[in-house]
Amino acid sequence: MARYYDVHPANPQPRSLAAVAALIQEGGLVVYPTDSGFAFGCALGNADGLDRIRTIRHLDRHHHFTLVCSEFGQLGRYVEMGNDVFRAIKANTPGPYTFILRGTRETPKVMMQDKKRTVGVRIPDHTTARALLDVLGQPLMSSTLLLPDSDEAPTDGWTIAEELEHQVDAVLDSGDVGVGPTTVVDFTAEDDPIVRRGAGDPSPFEP
Repeated sequence: MARYYDVHPANPQPRSLAAVAALIQEGGLVVYPTDSGFAFGCALGNADGLDRIRTIRHLDRHHHFTLVCSEFGQLGRYVEMGNDVFRAIKANTPGPYTFILRGTRETPKVMMQDKKRTVGVRIPDHTTARALLDVLGQPLMSSTLLLPDSDEAPTDGWTIAEELEHQVDAVLDSGDVGVGPTTVVDFTAEDDPIVRRGAGDPSPFEP
């Protein structure tokens, strides 16, 4: 049975955040709000958590999972960035973007794309998401909450808790989830880096 935590959007209650963080650290799979919809989240290196996400979303082994960070300073530990990429990402975060980059030795192997050794990273512009990350003290391995046979991501936390009550361990809801997917920018692409045009303005990254 999934636990449901309803927190204030501007000042999420520390006790609820601590409870959700504890579930994550214990190997749990949670749902949390971001600036581009709800997302699944689990602890770094939690291979079982990623398998649970794959099962729920019907994903194959080639799917890019995302490392969600609380601040720009965390990125350098997990992905390789040249000077131009460094400046471009720093100028446009936090925000509704996912950046695909090559992982470092610190990146959990279970979440990197097999052949290219790449991983998605992002810094959400969302109070509750970043507060949870701050309490957790490390990034989350994450994936958008988009269910099979559905064209739109759910936006109501209580409905998600009911629908996934036996598949996730907790749902964190602050009632202010963003709408629309992130813009995906692949800095390892040989030509146009824009993989998906979403909520973030793609123009700073267009060739």
